[in-house]
Amino acid sequence: MWTPVGRGRWHGRALTVWAAAAAHRGLLEPRPTPTREAAAKSRTLDRLYSSADRKEKIDLSRFSVENIRNFSIIAHVDHGKSTLADRLLELTGTIDKTKNNKQVLDKLQVERERGITVKAQTASLFYNCEGKQYLLNLIDTPGHVDFSYEVSRSLSACQGVLLVVDANEGIQAQTVANFFLAFEAQLSIIPVINKVDLKNADPERVEKQIEKVFDIPSDECIKISAKLGTNVERVLQAVIERIPPPKVHRKNPLKALVFDSTFDQYRGVIANVALFDGVVSKGDKIVSAHTKKTYEVNEVGVLNPNEQPAHKLYAGQVGYLIAGMKDVTEAQIGDTLYLHKQPVEPLPGFKSAKPMVFAGMYPIDQSEYNNLKSAVEKLTINDSSVTVHRDSSLALGAGWRLGFLGLLHMEVFNQRLEQEYNASVILTTPTVPYKAVLSSAKLIKEYREKEITIINPAQFPDKSKVTEYLEPVVLGTIITPDEYTGKVMMLCQARRAVQKNMMYIDQNRVMLKYLFPLNEIVVDFYDSLKSLSSGYASFDYEDAGYQTAELVKMDILLNGNPVEELVTIVHNQKSHMIQSKRCL
Repeated sequence: MWTPVGRGRWHGRALTVWAAAAAHRGLLEPRPTPTREAAAKSRTLDRLYSSADRKEKIDLSRFSVENIRNFSIIAHVDHGKSTLADRLLELTGTIDKTKNNKQVLDKLQVERERGITVKAQTASLFYNCEGKQYLLNLIDTPGHVDFSYEVSRSLSACQGVLLVVDANEGIQAQTVANFFLAFEAQLSIIPVINKVDLKNADPERVEKQIEKVFDIPSDECIKISAKLGTNVERVLQAVIERIPPPKVHRKNPLKALVFDSTFDQYRGVIANVALFDGVVSKGDKIVSAHTKKTYEVNEVGVLNPNEQPAHKLYAGQVGYLIAGMKDVTEAQIGDTLYLHKQPVEPLPGFKSAKPMVFAGMYPIDQSEYNNLKSAVEKLTINDSSVTVHRDSSLALGAGWRLGFLGLLHMEVFNQRLEQEYNASVILTTPTVPYKAVLSSAKLIKEYREKEITIINPAQFPDKSKVTEYLEPVVLGTIITPDEYTGKVMMLCQARRAVQKNMMYIDQNRVMLKYLFPLNEIVVDFYDSLKSLSSGYASFDYEDAGYQTAELVKMDILLNGNPVEELVTIVHNQKSHMIQSKRCL
């Protein structure tokens, strides 16, 4: 038993956690001598909860604003972002150089298995160049279209980007999308041509593509092999020379942007912040501009790439902040934090993540409902882009209707449930959010609005009660070798797409832009595109609002009875074809 010195009463786990940390700092009096088991438990908890106290805090005041560079690595999926990040970490001495350094910043099991980045990760690098010590804040971002929201959030904390392009594949659809995200944010862009060591690499062709599509002179491109480490030192020099330091004022009141957050069950929310003005340190009282709640800062620091506590965070720096927030919703992405009694004008923030795909999720066995509910809650705490609505079904029982950013996002979420929480689920066919303009006064009164959004096909209103239906559309970009152009155009026309633009980016590659109904591409379009182009075509899309459409609800009957889980919404002109396929 341990007695706190000069403290009030504590209960349960809070006492255990506090006691372990306090014992380490000599704040407890032993009474009586603890058992061997209790002592072992105390030592274990001591390692868990007071590791931050034992780490030597770094002094970040020695980095003037002029010696800070904040940048992201952006690219199409599998063009070598994470490999380049590994080399940069090695070159700056952040991690030891070993053969095991692969995807160091990709911490999730699903990321390592699939070889992709799902969640943006931050690392602060200390680099000496020409006798000056620089602080380089690097953010490694995802490359798949489903996670472009992660990219746009990361760019808000940066002044420049490394645009990585594969020397063999050249510019791809997500390369174009990421470029325009950085361009619209008015960031400095450094083109990096990676994988020049490959047998079929053609960096000169890629230079011409970059010059034609992005209007960046070819002599600004840096040719590297991130795998071998060739010429990577030039990338660091270019970051210092071409990316400007942040425009901030340290003497102004604190103004910090929350651009990401994670949840730790013992310490609460860990908010990733970029400081635009002022200074923050442990003990400061801060206020959320979004919730107006006040918190006391428990810890600040940088990621190196693991947490490294600091005495203070200064304007221009990117780091983490722990302030006793108990729920990730308290650290709203895009929120502005400021000092108590020193309010500031909130930063613009971000648009909310918009789910593009919805699916029903149910436990295989209803006795597992509570366990699955707990797993879904824990997983959504660290992935705020997933929307959750309770749902129930006569056939499948109680469950949820979940909203995702895309099909890959849904697959990753499901895989994480299996790997991290040993949960097996039933997922219904993904659908997209439709809208209906109601004509019935009774329904308008019931829904309290004239235009409603339908995320569950079973709740699709009858035509007699609706003025018009609306379906979501996206602007799709396809880049393909010109020999497949005819086949790709036929595929797009079969999916009710309308061509908007066509441009040759070099002698052999074509960039096509189409307006697609989202429902036509959400399930199997990408697979069909890859199949007919022998894997060479790439695809990216962005939200383009809604358009009027002739939609019908198609019920599937089992023994003469409609099955709610099999209901789908289809376009009128395709309903007979889909019925024929289902009958087969």
